[in-house]
Amino acid sequence: MSETDGAGAEGTQRLLRETYFENETFTNLDLQNAELADKEFYRCTFENCQLQESRWKDSILEACVVRGCNVTRAQFGRIALREVRFEGSKLIGIDWSNIASNPEFSFVDSGLSYCSFVGLSMRKMEFLRCVAREVNFYDLDLTDSDFKGTDLSGSNFRGCTLTRTDFSETQGAFLDPAHNRLKDTRVPLDSVVNLAKTLGMHVAGYHDEVSTKGKKKAR
Repeated sequence: MSETDGAGAEGTQRLLRETYFENETFTNLDLQNAELADKEFYRCTFENCQLQESRWKDSILEACVVRGCNVTRAQFGRIALREVRFEGSKLIGIDWSNIASNPEFSFVDSGLSYCSFVGLSMRKMEFLRCVAREVNFYDLDLTDSDFKGTDLSGSNFRGCTLTRTDFSETQGAFLDPAHNRLKDTRVPLDSVVNLAKTLGMHVAGYHDEVSTKGKKKAR
């Protein structure tokens, strides 16, 4: 596997100029606001690269790894993601809704706050130990997906199929059964407690005692 390091401008220029890359590692490249459309990457690794606001329209990533990169506000219009793994990367504010259909990708130890995922089939997805605050998850098939260890505070799930989806060990997950399809969905106790509270119930030992104001005093 060849390696392209950001120490030389030629490496960046070659990445911008050529269209097909196989078995390459791109390290420490500054590709902020770069035009990366209509390119194909096969078994490539991006490591410690600056990819903020980069544009990937109609590109293909297959069997690739994005590790330790800043991809904040990148534009992923119609990008095809096949067996792509994002590790320890910053992926804030990305709209993933227009990526190619039937994507295969996963997130590990990454930041995904303020992202949007809409209208996708994302079965068996992995969101492991991520920070995904205030994310919109709308009209998704998340069957058999795994969110273990992820912070979902302020995130919205609506119109999602959550069959056998694993939310154990998550923080801040609020899953409304009135607006999502839940079956054999694994959730932490605090999610159940929060849902009960929104339905007007108090779970003994978890909510403050209901005020007794207005009750008749015992004679």
